[in-house]
Formats: sequence, C-alpha cells, structure tokens
Amino acid sequence: MKKSNLALAATVSTLIAVGSSLISAPAMAASKEKCYGIAAAGQNDCATKTSSCAGTSKVDNQGDAFIAVPKGLCGKISGGSLEPKES
Repeated sequence: MKKSNLALAATVSTLIAVGSSLISAPAMAASKEKCYGIAAAGQNDCATKTSSCAGTSKVDNQGDAFIAVPKGLCGKISGGSLEPKES
C-alpha cells in the first residue's frame, strides 16, 4: 500500500473511532432528565465513579449509574432518583 493510502486509512479509522465515542454518549435533550438507580447492569448511559463509560455499570440499579428518561418520569419509577445514590 502506498504511504498516502496508509495515511488516509489511519485518518478514516481515527474519525470512525471518534465518531463512535460521540454517538455512544447520548445527548441530554432539554426534555430529558438523568434518572439514577434504575439502569440494568451494562445499560447505563454515561460513565460513573466506578465504571469508565456508557454500558459498563456492574450491577442492576447501581446508585451512581443513570439513564436519560423523559422529564417527570424518574419520580414515578420505583427506585429512581434525580441525584446519584450510594451504591
């Protein structure tokens, strides 16, 4: 492979990796709120104190793991909290 093709392939790979990391962290729309303590293991939306990124919570209902839900819904979910809880 020519050097220019290798450089292009490396650039494309980098852009794909960066794009994937941006997509995996959901944007919090104004109509959403963080609901802590309700995510199933491996289903959290973003990093926590004890896990490095989205989808890495270790146990169901981990207190510092959240998922984005429509505003007003979290308070209606058993175990849901708008603030992180002790795990």
